[in-house]
Parts: sequence; C-alpha cells; structure tokens
Amino acid sequence: MGGTGTLKQVLKRGALVTAANWQVVIVQFIADALFKTLLTVPLVGGVFLVVLLVGGDPTELLSMDPRHAVPAITSILLAQPIALAAFLAALGLVLGGGSLLMFLVKGGTVTVLLAGERSGGALEQPPLRLAAVHRAASFSLERFTGGARLLFARYVRLGLALCAVYLTSAAIYLAIVFGPLRATEQDWTVLAAVASLALVGWITAVNFLYLLIQIVIAADECDVRTAVARVGGLLRAESRTLVLVFGAILALVTMTTAASILATAALGLIAFVPLVSLAALPLQLLAWLLRGLVFQFIALSGLAAYARVHRGALDRSGAHRHSGPNVHHIGRTA
Repeated sequence: MGGTGTLKQVLKRGALVTAANWQVVIVQFIADALFKTLLTVPLVGGVFLVVLLVGGDPTELLSMDPRHAVPAITSILLAQPIALAAFLAALGLVLGGGSLLMFLVKGGTVTVLLAGERSGGALEQPPLRLAAVHRAASFSLERFTGGARLLFARYVRLGLALCAVYLTSAAIYLAIVFGPLRATEQDWTVLAAVASLALVGWITAVNFLYLLIQIVIAADECDVRTAVARVGGLLRAESRTLVLVFGAILALVTMTTAASILATAALGLIAFVPLVSLAALPLQLLAWLLRGLVFQFIALSGLAAYARVHRGALDRSGAHRHSGPNVHHIGRTA
C-alpha cells in the first residue's frame, strides 16, 4: 500500500483520529437521530390518513421501518389523490429540511476530521501515546461551524446530484421489475431478486463515491465537478487500497449489525420475564444509544481512513493542490 501504510495502519489511524475528535461522533449521532425523529411526523400523519380514509389497524404500519412504511402508505393512498399529495408534500418538506441539516453537519465533521488527520503525525505507529492522540484532537466550535459554512453550498449541490441518481435508479428498478418483460410468476421472482441485488450493490457503490467526493471537495477546496475528476484519478491510483478499506469497513458494519440484532433479540426475551422486564426499557434505550454511536464511529473512522489514502496519494504525486489551508486553519485564528 505504499507510503500510505498497511491496511491495519490506515484503519487504526482512522479510528484514532475519530476517537481524538469524539465530539463529531456525538454531533453526527444527534443530527441523524433528529432527522429520523422528524421523519416519523409525516409517517404518523400518513398512517392516520390511511386509518381515517380506508380503515384498518394502524399498528402494522407504525411498526414498519420508514423505508417500507413510505411505499406501503403511498400504495394505500393511491385511491385518494388529495390525501396522497398532502402526505408526499409533508414527507418531501421533512426530507428536504433534514437533508439540508445533514449537509451542514457533514461539512463541519469532514473539516474537523481532515484537520485531525493532518495534525496527528505518525499516530498509527507504536507505541501509542496519549500525547499523539491529543495532537490529532482538532475539534473546536469555530472550526466545526466554519467548515459547515464553507462547504454547505457545495455539499448541497452534490446532494442534489445524489438524489437525482437515487431517483433514476429507483425508476429503472421499477421499470425492470414491474415492466412488460416478466412472463411467469417464477421468472418474475428471479428477476425481482436479481434486480434488487443489483440495486443494493449500485447504491452501495454510489454512496462510496459520494463519500470520496465529499472528502476531496473539503481536502482540495474545489468544486463538485473538479472533485469528481480527482476522485476518478484517486480510484485509478489507489483502487486496491480503497477497496480494501471499503471491504474492512463493510465487514465491521455487517458484524456490528449482526451483534445488534442478537442484542435486540436478547432484550426482547428479557421483556417476558416478570419483574426483570421492568429493566427492559432502559436497557433498550441504552442499546439504541450505544448502537447509534458505534455505527457513527465506524462510519467516521472510514471517512478518516479514506482521507489518509487521499493525502498519501497527493504526497506521492507531489500534487498539493491547495489541499487544506482552510480545512487546517479554520478555527485557529477565530
């Protein structure tokens, strides 16, 4: 992996930089939880519309994940155009406002982690010392808000492009699955399964590229179009390293998800035990909090690791394209 270091060193550096700037993990967790909470408002409203106009038990819809509840409510309200339009308008308003909040927070988070990655020195080299971790601690309110303000407009443009890709992908998926190509029910089942797997893989790859573009925009202080071109060059130069880091992060997320499912099932069994069930609710809240923070930590550790790969590629090529005065010094002079 060249001057970037081994896979273990890259991942270790990303985790230590994120741990040194633990404040951004909490900020990202709060923003993500707030976004999901706001999203439940139009979903609950949609459930009440379904109950009032169509009838039925709202419990099943309320227990659904938002990714499944939205299409379910939409399909039920197709016979009520006015109610459907009101539901989709409310949902769009919350999604738009929540997305703007996430873009703003992500700008500050990326700025802080890039500054920490640059100032950390040889953080991943043993022995690990507290002073080395302290050097990577770059969080300050001034740096976070300054980075959020600096990157917000560019991240919004990038986010709009991502939404366009999502909508196009969804339209193609629906056209394939519900189009005129299906023949028998068995053929349709196979087609739907293959199309679903392809969609998941495609969206995963798009999200990976989206994260790399966010990093390059902040690190190189460039616009979206320039960042896309530079990400292409980064993929050509560091494809093996990036794939290895991506695979490691994906494996960590998969194992954490499996552990979370097992923990949730165990807490569900506790809820049936007399007296002990009184402790189930606080334990579930604690598990939800821990799960959210762990997932945010893994995601941001991956971001810091990708930033290390990007900086290593720049160091080897000697192409320091104005990569970071704003990112590194935001907050120092405030």
